[in-house]
Amino acid sequence: MYVLGIWDGHDAGACIVEKNRIEVAVNEERFTKRKLDVGFPFNSIRVCLDFLDLKPSDISIVSFTTTDFAKTLTRAFPSLKRKYYLFRRRKIPEPIFSEFRRHFKYRTTEIPEVPLSRRISLWYFRRNLDRMGFKDYEIDIVDHHSAHAISAVICSGFKKSIAITLDGVGDGLSGTINIFENDELERISSIKARDSFGIFFEQVTTLLGMRELEDEGKVMALSDFAFKVPDDENKLLNFFEVDGLNVKCKYSTIGRYTILKKLLWNTPREQLAYMAQRTLEKHICKLFRNAISELGIKNVCWSGGVASNIKVNMKIRLNSGLRRWFVFPHMGDGGLAVGSALYTSFKKFGTRPRKLKNAYLGNEFSEDKIIESINKYKLEYEYREDISEYVGELLSKGNFVLWYQGRMEYGPRALGNRSIIAPPSPVEIKDKLNLKIKRRSWFQPFCPSLLEEESKKIFENVDSYDRFMTMGYMSREEMRERIISVINVDGSARPQMLGDENPRFRRLLEEVKKNLGLGIILNTSFNLHGFPIVNSPDDAIDVMLKTRARYLALGNFFIENK
Repeated sequence: MYVLGIWDGHDAGACIVEKNRIEVAVNEERFTKRKLDVGFPFNSIRVCLDFLDLKPSDISIVSFTTTDFAKTLTRAFPSLKRKYYLFRRRKIPEPIFSEFRRHFKYRTTEIPEVPLSRRISLWYFRRNLDRMGFKDYEIDIVDHHSAHAISAVICSGFKKSIAITLDGVGDGLSGTINIFENDELERISSIKARDSFGIFFEQVTTLLGMRELEDEGKVMALSDFAFKVPDDENKLLNFFEVDGLNVKCKYSTIGRYTILKKLLWNTPREQLAYMAQRTLEKHICKLFRNAISELGIKNVCWSGGVASNIKVNMKIRLNSGLRRWFVFPHMGDGGLAVGSALYTSFKKFGTRPRKLKNAYLGNEFSEDKIIESINKYKLEYEYREDISEYVGELLSKGNFVLWYQGRMEYGPRALGNRSIIAPPSPVEIKDKLNLKIKRRSWFQPFCPSLLEEESKKIFENVDSYDRFMTMGYMSREEMRERIISVINVDGSARPQMLGDENPRFRRLLEEVKKNLGLGIILNTSFNLHGFPIVNSPDDAIDVMLKTRARYLALGNFFIENK
């Protein structure tokens, strides 16, 4: 009953699921070293098969998603996808007619499926799969937003829920509202592509000089440094209207971009960021309130790129009237491989919700491979059975450590297996990491990992332990000085609240608590800015050498860079 899920668009990847269990899931960027890579995920498919010791002939069902006009066009002409990737990430000099390119993208992505879309997409996938040795397999095509919705539904574990998707655009829509009940998923309402909250925030990101589909989190962070514009003076709030379960934008996609560009001319960028962030928070929270009130269900799960905005998520959690919540940890399009595979399994095998307990779903490397990498770089090492306690002690003394363990996390967050870790204070730790390792914008906050039993002591309104860093929380004012390096300027944070799902990481946090009195540390992704999170031991050692970081823990192997 294995289903291979494939996604070939923005943040391409693959997975293998068996009924409601995600056996392995990875994204192409980790192998190509091109962040949020696009294209057919050859590497990801091979890694998934190898991890489970399967051959292509062992897979009888393959699932993929999205057959709108723009996606079909890039499958027929893959060079279009690659060229726009370089343009979007600003890896080439600004070309002539750059705005025309963006406008062309906005217009084409709004076009839903057209005649021949499915036939072209099937030809594209069969050609590539046949080249890899797949035989006698069935292909299932899943709608873009159905894939987003079912990933949230199945992994939430809720037997009955509202599932909401809010994205940029896919298959001609930017969002949906669904009910999951009696093992059926029913779409209640749809939001058109032109009315997209995701594209709106993407446009603000672009106009602020940042990279679309990549730096929206920077806009959210920047908004906290702005003068709080009153709602009646916020010129962006009237862009959208939420009426019941419907969302309407006052302007076309290109018209909205033109107005935003004019506003930026005499609006400080942090103020525009605040106005855009407030627009999302107010309208999306209203949409969720309306859905809960109208549908009478208080368990809510959601996914799609907009769900990466943890400040919006916090507003929803506190102000929508929900009872229980779940955000799929790989909420953006990078999670569509899992979504499409789970939807196919749901339809064919009657897959039911099963709470996702951890996101350590990637590949891992043996001790022999780690030793091979260490020897290749001619490094000295010490093998330590007490690696967690030893590194916890180093953190307690004010050091930061590159921490590489076990299976790679699935999704954009480092959750204690591919992490750079440090103590939560003083603020100089944060500055040192930014300058020496991450080389990021100064206003971007770092995030905390903490023992779940410390959560209510450190944060307000903790109604559920967030394992996946998908939700915003406000820190308690009396705790802020002790955790100054892991909170934003307004006191908010995006924490990982650790239970027993990662014993080695938990022992490290317990050691820190023993020494400092508080089981919380700074946890940021193990990568250089602009590059994907590391995959192999070679990648980890390469970052250590390039940044001249002092300490690296590879499994039980401890390296001091002298």
